[in-house]
Amino acid sequence: MTFLLKIGFLEISFIDVVDVLLVSFLFYQLYKLVKGSVAINIFLGLLLVYLFYLLVEALEMKLLTTILGQFIGIGVLAMVILFQQEIRKFLLVIGRSTAFNNEKLKHIFHKNIQEEHTDTNAVVKAAKELSITKTGALIAFAKEDELESFGESGDLIDAAVSKRLLVTIFNKTSPMHDGGVLLSKDRIRYARSIFPVSENEDLPAEYGLRHRAGIGLSEETDAAVLIVSEESGNLSLAIDGEVFDNLDSATLRLKLNTYLYEDEELDVVGED
Repeated sequence: MTFLLKIGFLEISFIDVVDVLLVSFLFYQLYKLVKGSVAINIFLGLLLVYLFYLLVEALEMKLLTTILGQFIGIGVLAMVILFQQEIRKFLLVIGRSTAFNNEKLKHIFHKNIQEEHTDTNAVVKAAKELSITKTGALIAFAKEDELESFGESGDLIDAAVSKRLLVTIFNKTSPMHDGGVLLSKDRIRYARSIFPVSENEDLPAEYGLRHRAGIGLSEETDAAVLIVSEESGNLSLAIDGEVFDNLDSATLRLKLNTYLYEDEELDVVGED
């Protein structure tokens, strides 16, 4: 084996450098997943325990080494239990980067995809009307990820996307106005669905449960989530955990079409 560097008894090879870089990249990705959530404190706690274990082992403190060794031995199982949500996110990120999401495959099935577009114009018009009356709403647009498991917590609708139906669903006297609506392709699939609430501690204090649920779903999936504030009537859009606040109808429509159908030409209807 060829060594790049030799310091005393320490010999560093090209493989060692690659190994360190890959481990660093892995820890950085793990940190990004848990950053801003309660899990970051658990992650740092486990890391400190492991570093302490390495220290007492190097100092040959046998009793402490034995006790901490037992704890480290079940560490993998404990991490799976404690970080199940973060591990799920990590696997989703890996899944999105596979060949199944390759742009070439998208172009092969371009026609089929184009026929199944969600009518974003109808949704934006509904959001504008809900905003004027300060009626709270939560609408998720499915992209690549399967969202059926989230939708099934509510009521199956399976109807064509329309402004009137969306406004009716979120009417304050409607039995389905609580929870979120899930749109897939060109259908309203579910209403009154429960979305996962974000645990990000850095979110503004003024964000209520509706905003946190929209952000939470966008963190766990590639869905775009439209949020209409009941207090202010402001329109917000959550994508990949990031929130775009105080959007007008034109900007909202543009962001939705760009994110959901960025590689395709769409007929964009102007403001009504």
